[in-house]
This record gives sequence, C-alpha cells and structure tokens, in this order.
Amino acid sequence: MTWALLAILAAGFQTLRFLLQKKLSLDGLSAAGATYARFVFAAPIVAAATLAWRALTGATMPATGAAFWPWVLFGGATQILGTWALVSLFSQRNFAVGIAFKKTEVLQAALAGFALLGDRISLAGLGAILLGLAGIIALSLRPGTARQVQTGPAALGLASGALFALSAVAYRGALLELSGADTLLRALLTLTAVTASQTAATTAWLRFAQPGQIRRTLRAWRAGLIIGLAGAGGSLAWFAAFSLQNAAYVFAVGQVEVIFSILAGYLFFAERLSTRETAGIALVTLSILALILAG
Repeated sequence: MTWALLAILAAGFQTLRFLLQKKLSLDGLSAAGATYARFVFAAPIVAAATLAWRALTGATMPATGAAFWPWVLFGGATQILGTWALVSLFSQRNFAVGIAFKKTEVLQAALAGFALLGDRISLAGLGAILLGLAGIIALSLRPGTARQVQTGPAALGLASGALFALSAVAYRGALLELSGADTLLRALLTLTAVTASQTAATTAWLRFAQPGQIRRTLRAWRAGLIIGLAGAGGSLAWFAAFSLQNAAYVFAVGQVEVIFSILAGYLFFAERLSTRETAGIALVTLSILALILAG
C-alpha cells in the first residue's frame, strides 16, 4: 500500500507547514501573507527538484492531455482559498480543532471525486462519512453550551475542507491527464505547474490588496524556507498518492494529521482541548479509520 505510506508522509509534512503558518500569522502576517509563504518559497524548490529528477533518470517529459491545465488552474485556485480559510480559522480556534475542521476534506472529497471523476466509495464508506459528520457537529458546538453552534469557525472550517477536497480531486484529474512517465515525475511536473500558477496569482493579488505583506513574508525567509520545503514535500507525497488512489481514500489515511496536530498544539502552543472538542476529533478520526477498512 504505497499510497497509504505516501499519505502518512504527506500528513507529517503538512502538519509542520500549518504549524509554521500559524506561527507566522500570530507574528504579524495576515492570513493572505501566511498563505503566500507556502507558495512563493515552494515554487523554486519544486522546479529545481523536477529538473534534478529528469537529469538523474534521463526520463522524457510525459504527454499532457487537453484537460491538464484546466485541472491545474482550478486545483491551484481552490487550494489558495482553502489555505486562506484555514489560516483564518487558526485565529479563532486552536490548532488541533482547526486541522480537524479542515479534515472534513476527506468526507467532501468522496462526493467531489464521484461528481467530477466518477470515483466511487462503498456503502460502508458512506457510513463512515456519516460518523464523521457527527464529529463535525460536536466540533461546531460552543464550549459550555449544548446546542449553540459557532457559525463563523464552522463555516470557515467546512469551507476549507470543501476547497481542499476540490483541489485534491482536480490534482488527481491533472495527474490522470499525464501519460508515459513514472509516478514521481508526473507528480513533480504537476506540482511545478501548480506552484508556479499559485505564486503568480497570489503575488498579483497581494501587490494590489496588501502590498506590505509581500515584504513581510520575504523578510520571514527562515521560517518561509521551512514552510516551502514542508509544503513541497507534502504536496509531492499527496500528488504521488493521488496518482495511485482516489482522493477520498488518500485523505482517509491522511487523517492521521489530526493526531499529529494535537501533539503539535500541545507542544508548541500549550493548547488544551475541551471534552466536547476531544470527542469531536475522536469521532472524525474513527470515521476515517472506518473508511480505510471499508476501502
């Protein structure tokens, strides 16, 4: 199960990236600036890795289908918006709960994958999705109040999950448009196209809307380089896994990120979870384990 190992590796890289992005947002960068750091530092790293892999293996570039670039641009745009929503959520809820909300992507990716690519899940997988929805409801409840829902964080979290789900399905679509190359080169080429388009788009937007954020982001280059490396490594692992398995099952294994985030929030931000939040995270995690078994 190579794809499952790749998903676990990607989850570890992604936890590190989001941890550093939260720190940058707390240190004065806007949500857009912290989002920009993920793309501007990753793009040159990915491009260099692609050239190095081609030189090392002598591989030829894969042929691209007609839908490759539409999938790349759609996936890149939805990932930008999803990252922005998640970083915004970090300022309202703690790190572990923010990641748990983001992990609704696994539930939403199953629906998006079926609608856009025809990827299917089993009836048992549907049961796991419903279990996960129960966990999301628990996470949405205001601490100390039985029935009141925090609509702001819930909306940001669910939007983040939906956008990441759409981006993952789009990336799988782009990868399926490539032929005649090994898995790693297909993943690298797709990731190079994605990060280049994302860097161009976010640079243009920040220059217009928040010009000072570009300078602040580049000044935080030490953390930015680590974010770029973690982002490149995580995305490469995700992309390679997407080329081997549908996005819902890849994200299912990647749910281990919730456990990583709990440890990170405890170690780096001294965050504590309420009983209700712990129960919600547990339900979401159980739903993913059930989905793995169903697959």
